[in-house]
Amino acid sequence: MKNIGFLSFGHWTPSPHSRVQTASDALLQSVELAVAAEEIGADGAYFRVHHFARQLASPFPLLAAAGARTSKIELGTAVIDMRYENPLYMAEDAGAADLIAGGRLQLGISRGSPEQVVDGFRYFGYEPPEGSTDADMARHHAEVFLKVLEGGGFAEPNPNPMFSNPPGLLALEPYSEGLRERIWWGAGSNATAKWAAGLGVNLQSSTLKDDEDGRPFHVQQADQIRLYREEWAQHDWGREPRVSVSRSIFALVSDEDRAYFGTGRDEEDQIGYIDQNTRAIFGRSYAGEPDKLIEQLAEDEAIAAADTLLLTVPNQLGVDYNAHVIDSILRHVAPALGWR
Repeated sequence: MKNIGFLSFGHWTPSPHSRVQTASDALLQSVELAVAAEEIGADGAYFRVHHFARQLASPFPLLAAAGARTSKIELGTAVIDMRYENPLYMAEDAGAADLIAGGRLQLGISRGSPEQVVDGFRYFGYEPPEGSTDADMARHHAEVFLKVLEGGGFAEPNPNPMFSNPPGLLALEPYSEGLRERIWWGAGSNATAKWAAGLGVNLQSSTLKDDEDGRPFHVQQADQIRLYREEWAQHDWGREPRVSVSRSIFALVSDEDRAYFGTGRDEEDQIGYIDQNTRAIFGRSYAGEPDKLIEQLAEDEAIAAADTLLLTVPNQLGVDYNAHVIDSILRHVAPALGWR
């Protein structure tokens, strides 16, 4: 059994070929897709966060709106770039959105990927301390965020406050119980996956990772998951961790599906560089008739190792078509693989 959700980047463009032409379209259709996904039985609605781009950027208003319109589906991110975040303000936003959603947030955070501008976090007012990197800064922001989510007091109260205070040091409000256990780290390497296990957060592994040994992507990703779980077992976190992987998977069950995705492209892993020094491997996409997909996906070791599968969706094709994409996997593929 697997949790199956979607992952949307929220692209928008004024092109006449796009059904998502404005930022308003992207946000409102994201909420509608979360509603539709819940209605067809999907388990999660997840959103990517990119700055300085015509994509989704500010997750908490979106998550709160989706939380107010749904009742069961998990609502999450994959991922929030912690280089850009004030961890205390983020904890307040996250707590509020989680309370609105009734405790359904699943927040993926990470060091982030290369963005549209050079060192975009600097425009947000963040500079890595001398002798550290932007990745170090992201991990420090994450550690502060996780600490304040525990709900403990840390701020000295004003002796003459406007309103009466509870005794002791003050904590951030609003506090949402259990949110600390629903934080995920988006790991791009084996080392950061083990670091995440040491922090007691869940693991998100995307459609790319550092190419650490030249083996196929799904094999390297499965090894990353194994190393994460081995490290988790060395700590007493009092619960089992969750692990998600992302895939582009399209079941060709209509002429429209075949027109969009029946080209046979992207059926092999790709090698590239996410910065000047990091060689990365990008996982293949899957598109085919259901019987073919079932055979191919049964060989994907990382999907087998994960408890959660996030289906990346072509959001510019509109809510109805994307709901169809998700529904096709749930109906025609997932049962035969034992995911449902």
